[in-house]
Order: sequence, then structure tokens, then C-alpha cells
Amino acid sequence: MITLTGPLKIWSNDEGSSHFMSVPAELSDEIRAAAFAGPRGFGSVRVEATIDDVTWRTSVFPSKSTGGYFLPVKIDVCRRAGISAGDDVTVRLELV
Repeated sequence: MITLTGPLKIWSNDEGSSHFMSVPAELSDEIRAAAFAGPRGFGSVRVEATIDDVTWRTSVFPSKSTGGYFLPVKIDVCRRAGISAGDDVTVRLELV
């Protein structure tokens, strides 16, 4: 299991916006190993993520700029967990 704490960020373009968290490169060894063992589209790796008592399944995606991964966080998850962009959030990731 990977546990990290960091800011919930927002990414925007002309088509809309989405929330995400960055998984630093130094916490990404287990994810990289899973990506290598079972390659998926865009280098993604399936995870079960938990913030407080809110758990959901999604994928993390490689970040070329940081060498780590990014975790998309759906707006529904933000609402249920009571978090918003700029909040420091602790998330637990388990590879599935």
C-alpha cells in the first residue's frame, strides 16, 4: 500500500477541469513495477484509492514531467470526502 499526503490540484483546459493528486517519483517504484509487469493503455495502473472513508477504483497515469504518477479524483469523490482544490489530502493507494 502507498500512502501519500499532498495538495489536491486542479487541471483545466477549454473542455473543462478535473482534480488530481501527484504521486511523487520516490513513492512510485511499486506502481512502475506493476506497469512493467502488465502494460495497459497510456502506462496506466489500476488502483483502489481511499481518502478518509471514501474508497473508489480508478487508474494512475505516468507523469513525464515529474517521473511519478497522477491520480485523478472525481468531483463526486471530492464532494463525498469534503475536499476541494488546494486542500492537503492523505490518500492510500492499493494496486488492483
